[in-house]
Formats: sequence, structure tokens, C-alpha cells
Amino acid sequence: MNRLYVAVLATSLLAALVSGCGAGAGPGDGSVRLAVTRDFGRVQMLQRSVSGLPASETVMRLLSTNAKLKTSYGGGYVDSIDGVSGGTSGGREVDWFYFVNGSEAPLGAAATKVRDGDSVWWDWRDWSAAEHVHAVVGSFPEPFVHGPGTAKKLPVRVECVEISSAPCKKVSKTLASFGVPVATGLFRASITEETLRVIVGQWAALREDEALAQLESGPQLSGVYAQPTSTGDQIDLLDASGKRVRSLTAGAGLVAATTLRDQPPVWAITGTDAAGIAAAAAAFNARQLRRRYAVALDAGSQAVALPLARAAK
Repeated sequence: MNRLYVAVLATSLLAALVSGCGAGAGPGDGSVRLAVTRDFGRVQMLQRSVSGLPASETVMRLLSTNAKLKTSYGGGYVDSIDGVSGGTSGGREVDWFYFVNGSEAPLGAAATKVRDGDSVWWDWRDWSAAEHVHAVVGSFPEPFVHGPGTAKKLPVRVECVEISSAPCKKVSKTLASFGVPVATGLFRASITEETLRVIVGQWAALREDEALAQLESGPQLSGVYAQPTSTGDQIDLLDASGKRVRSLTAGAGLVAATTLRDQPPVWAITGTDAAGIAAAAAAFNARQLRRRYAVALDAGSQAVALPLARAAK
């Protein structure tokens, strides 16, 4: 993360935070899930469900009461969690980033309040290829249950290239199993604003969506460490530096999320062909997606966490 940007943000928020804390934290009974990981979720450092939180609880206060922190910029920026520090590691630019309900929060942790049911995920990662990853799949079933980041809960629409297909029905049924009201319709059949969209279909069709089309430009733009080709018959899997390590062709699937500007996240359940789409729909569950930025499926429907391990020199 750009430290100058963080410093300016933290400093600008500090006065407001100090002026608003005089009354102290009020009583409440909220509960949240807190996770702390390293290397794109590969190494778990902390996993906890915290209940009995005050209504004024912030992401920073939640973290500080459950882990050992070192901060800077007046307590507005996290330098270290349990001895793991940002900066450089092995020549890589690394830092701590956090997501609320699968979305990168727009404000500093000291300025972001947590709500009942929220999922807060801190991850220490290499950001050389993508300074910002605006949406991840690893907090599933969020953002569908409580809303993305600090935003309100939003309507959910499953858009399918083939509305009668088994993957389309499976994705809708999975969301409904979490009590999420789901509207299902044809891909690009209507314009929906302030809606969480899950788009199901072959990449050759899904690339027509403006948000998802960013995946073809790489992680710096999309935040997704998978790069489908424009022909739709190949998905390149990248490491943390953005380098292609592996390419999947027939039977390949992908579950990923991205955003376009300040719009809500858009999820893709896609593949190079019908088998790949089916594999991606089958992986649309908490077990396969947990603590992963995105997931690719190979021809054997084996889930592959993204980004891949850094390629050997």
C-alpha cells in the first residue's frame, strides 16, 4: 500500500476520530468474524468469532484487542501484527491490507465501524502486481448476506448466459440456502444499479461485461490473479508478481470478483467451456472459497488458489 497515501488518509481522519470518542464505547451485542492471514490467505495467523461488541466498535479496535499491534501515523496505520511487519521482504513490497465482507474498505481501520455479522479479514501480502484488490471471494457467503464492505445490504441478481443451465440453477440455489433473496435473469437483459451481480457463463460471453472485462488486463486493473484470453478458451494463472505460471484450457473454470470504479462487486462463475462453468459453480461454496482471493478449477475440477506461488527464477 502506498504509505504516503495512507499517511495522508490517517492524518485527515484522526481529528474526527478523537472528537468522536469522548463518550466511549456504548453497550451492544454484535458479533463478527476476524481472520488474520499471510500470503494471500495461505498462512492462517488468527481465526476468531468475537461477540459482545459495542455498537461503536471499529476494525482497528477489534484487531488491537485480539492481536499485538504496532501502528504509526497517530495509530491510524497498521505496521505490524503479531510481529509480522510491512515494508519489504525478499525484495518484495509487502503490507497489511484488510477486507470487510470481501471488499477492500475505503477508509482506514480506525475509521471503519464493524457491524453485527461482519467478516473482517486482514492479510499480509505482496502488492507489487496489484496495490489494490477491491474484491475477493474468500469471505463467502459475504458480501451477499450482509452487504459489501461498509455498504448497506444490497439486492442480489444472478445473471446467466443460459438461464436454464444446471450451473445457473446451482448458483441461485446456493445463495438461497443462506437466506439470500435472489433474482435470476438473463445476462445483459436489464440494467441493474446498486445490485450485487453474480454472472454465470462461458468467458467468451462474460467478457462483454465492462467490470469483468478488466480481468483480461491483469491484476493491476482487476485485482484478480487470473487472466482469461480474449478468445475465451484459455485462462492464464499468475503469481503475486503478475507473471504467468500456468495456463488452463479445456475444462477450466474460475470463480473471481472485481469492481468497476465505485460500483458494487461483480462475481464471475465462468470457464472455458461447459465443463469449466460446471466446475466453477460446484466450487461456489464456503469450503472451496474460504480465505482465497480467487479460485481456478483445472480440467479435473481441482480448486487452485490464486495467485499461484511465485514462479522459480
